[in-house]
Formats: sequence, C-alpha cells, structure tokens
Amino acid sequence: MSLRAVIDSVEGREKRLTVFDPPNDDAVAELREYFDSQAVRIREGTTDSGLSGYVVLSDERDDEVLAAVDLRHLDGDIAVGPGEQSALAPILEHLDGTTFTSYDISRMMAATREMEDRAWRAGTGELHAGFQRVDAIRAQKGVYEDLATKDIDVHTYCAPSDDVPAIEDVSVHQEDTAEIRRSWFVAFDGGGDPADACLLLAEERGDPEDRRFYGFWTYDPDTVSTVVDHLHETYAVPA
Repeated sequence: MSLRAVIDSVEGREKRLTVFDPPNDDAVAELREYFDSQAVRIREGTTDSGLSGYVVLSDERDDEVLAAVDLRHLDGDIAVGPGEQSALAPILEHLDGTTFTSYDISRMMAATREMEDRAWRAGTGELHAGFQRVDAIRAQKGVYEDLATKDIDVHTYCAPSDDVPAIEDVSVHQEDTAEIRRSWFVAFDGGGDPADACLLLAEERGDPEDRRFYGFWTYDPDTVSTVVDHLHETYAVPA
C-alpha cells in the first residue's frame, strides 16, 4: 500500500458534527473556526426534546453517535490554554485519524514535534521521518542526532541530492520516488508498546509556493504498522 493509498483510506472516515439548537449566534461559527483545518463536516440540527446547546459527533458512514457535549459548558469560548482541559475533550478523543485539509509549514512542524517527542519519551523503537527535501534534513540535523542517542533506530528520507548531510547513527535514505518528494511523514512504531505508536502522514498539494499539506495523524498501531511495513518493503530498510 502506497503512502497516498494510506491517506485515501483514512480520508473515507470523515466525521459529522451536528450542533443541536445552538445556545447563541456565535456557537456554530466558533466551532467551524475551531475545526477549520480538519475534515469534520459541521451542520445545524433541531430536536423536540426541549434541550439546547448540544453538539453530537457521528460517523459519516453509518450515522453511529460517537460523543456528545453540552456547549453551555464552554462559557462562550471553545479555545483553551496550555494544560487546560477542553470541554470538547469527549469529541476530540474520537478525532484520532481524522484528516486535516490544509496545514501550512508551522502546523506541520508542531505536529511533527509531537511525534518526535513521543519517540523521545519512549526511548526505544523505530522512527521514520520523510523530509521531502535535503535542506529540511539539514535544518533538523541536531534534533535527529539527539533522537539517535536513545535506543531508537532512526531513518530519514528525502529526494536524491549531492549535498545530503551525514548524521551520526541516523540512516539517510535518498529515494527518487514521487511519494518521497511529495510526502511529509513521521512514523514511530511505539518501541514495543502499541500505545506509544503514532503517525503523521501528509501529501503536499496545490501551488508549490504555498507549501500546503493534506493528510492525517493517528495513534492507531495498525495504521502505523502499515506505513512502517511499506517503508521497509519499498525502500529496503533493514528490519
């Protein structure tokens, strides 16, 4: 399964967020802004229960209700600061694997750091990172040298170049394939603990000057394993 095929398979798992009788005029607009970068379909609905201000997350494929939240607990602001528990936590728990529609470089870097930090804390296992371009590997050389000081087998990928840096204890794979040129990914196998497995996978689409990415992140060990196995088999990465 190619990296594009993995993205396409996850793309079909879109969720629907229905706001029933929103408590104020701004609630739906705030939710649209909050979930703007994710492939979550938001719509308004009404009920005959007399209750208002509820948001319900459902699966688009079979209408299964996944979670519900009383918006009146949001106190007019769905954004939270660092370390605070979002009132939308029951919703967010079910968005693992949801695609994002348009991430720029800064958002991609933030998501990448989350995956790298997870590997660092585990301290063992395999980490695979696709950088597309050699200059991106060069810019992150120190980060990956630090990761390699742990008991982590680190593999990086980029398009071929005459100027690929040597990174101590890190395998640099130069691959002349379309998916390596277009894909930004970080896959950590969990180091023997499926609960620590994680994956960020995105494809660059649109105007090359804009550098916008479409893809997903997930903590599902089966999806992570699919990508890691693909990299081993396609690019002859030693097991």
